[in-house]
Amino acid sequence: MHITSKLPSVGTTIFSVMSALAQKHGAINLSQGFPNFPASEELTELVCHYLRQGYNQYAPMPGLQELREQIAAKVSRMYGLQVDAQEEITMTAGATQAIYCAIAAFVKAGDEVIIFEPAYDCYRPAVEVNGGKAVIYELEAPDYKVNWQEVQHLLSSRTRMIIINTPHNPSGTTLKASDMLALQQLCEGTDILVLSDEVYEHLIYDGQQHQSVLRFPQLRRRSLATYSFGKTFHATGWKIGYCIAPPELMREFRKVHQYNTFAVHRPTQHALADYLQAPEHYDQLPAFYQQKRDYLQQQLSASRLKPLPCAGTYFCSYDYSAVSDEPDGDFTKRLITEHGIAAIPVSAFYSSGKDERIIRLCFAKTEDTLQQAAEILCKI
Repeated sequence: MHITSKLPSVGTTIFSVMSALAQKHGAINLSQGFPNFPASEELTELVCHYLRQGYNQYAPMPGLQELREQIAAKVSRMYGLQVDAQEEITMTAGATQAIYCAIAAFVKAGDEVIIFEPAYDCYRPAVEVNGGKAVIYELEAPDYKVNWQEVQHLLSSRTRMIIINTPHNPSGTTLKASDMLALQQLCEGTDILVLSDEVYEHLIYDGQQHQSVLRFPQLRRRSLATYSFGKTFHATGWKIGYCIAPPELMREFRKVHQYNTFAVHRPTQHALADYLQAPEHYDQLPAFYQQKRDYLQQQLSASRLKPLPCAGTYFCSYDYSAVSDEPDGDFTKRLITEHGIAAIPVSAFYSSGKDERIIRLCFAKTEDTLQQAAEILCKI
């Protein structure tokens, strides 16, 4: 039987590849973005409580109303914006599912979607499997700044969507208010939608504020913003997130969502509705992760790795050109096989394979793990 692939150039994700290599060689895994410390015991106990109470059947398709109301309260507290919990928030099976639904709901054959690379690797396949064309704008190290005048030249009558990600994976940089205003102006007078991946909204450092699309009224009306409780509360395996969008966009989003996954894990939704009533659970996250960022950078200060700016997420990027002139894919594989450290080659986040001799390290780890990894890296 002959099968024609809809994604002929797509293979196994770099995260799966590097994590499998790390496991095979017993390497310290700083590649895939997941914490190696437990989620909150309080939150875990809440999930168990609702499991035992029998909340084990389908949740409502958009999500539990009480959880959506707590999310709306959080949005109001953080961004001064009133969101309709009933019409503008939908719970999803992780932010990746929210991203897919947003793309599938609006991108048709022949539509163009602007993607800033290096980019989280789910964006382009989701565009292409739905018949769209990815239009790539390549960011460059070390600051990965956007030249919005250059982006304007990429717009056409077929531009349907622009995807942004802030704080940005893999670089750890953030979009500023000036960037959001430039994007807002770029879209003015068009029907272009903005898909804003904001899963690291609470992981932002050095006293800076997260510049969400929700802060900017003219962006807000054309945007779908996606978030992740798994990332926020150290439980990536729970795969629970949500999307916020104006009612007219959310109605279309839900048409796809209801046939893509329908509903997400009910006991966890009940637990999160309780847990969000205490804002300190997310207020403390910037300081918590900034300490880890600073600890890793201090431990690596004696190495030949050069840190790039890191303003958010739980990833740091490092220039290794003083260590080796190998392509980053070869270098990261050798790090695993010869030194027992797993990292991600940043070229994997570019469709073109652009290689600036940079690796990404995850610092969502215990200090013991970070110290052990740094001791090895400092000897290379």
